[in-house]
Amino acid sequence: MKLPRKVKMYCPFCKVHQPHEVERVKKRKASELRWGQRRFRRVTSGYGGFPRPKPDREKPTKRVALKYKCTKCKKAHQKPCIRAKKFEIKEQ
Repeated sequence: MKLPRKVKMYCPFCKVHQPHEVERVKKRKASELRWGQRRFRRVTSGYGGFPRPKPDREKPTKRVALKYKCTKCKKAHQKPCIRAKKFEIKEQ
């Protein structure tokens, strides 16, 4: 899926349609102190079974999170994730 770098869409802060810059959200490093990460470390330690799906059974498409930044007010917002096999942001 190809998406342009700039799209015109509704800005919830300006309350009017404005041009937005599209940016892909990068996954940040998981905090070691969060409960889910502590549980993951506890379950995967030792000889127990691995609590995650096997790598060979991956889904055919991945979720892509996009951040839209308004060019007027400079505030950013997100929409629900989309699924795509290939994703690229193209210049116009």
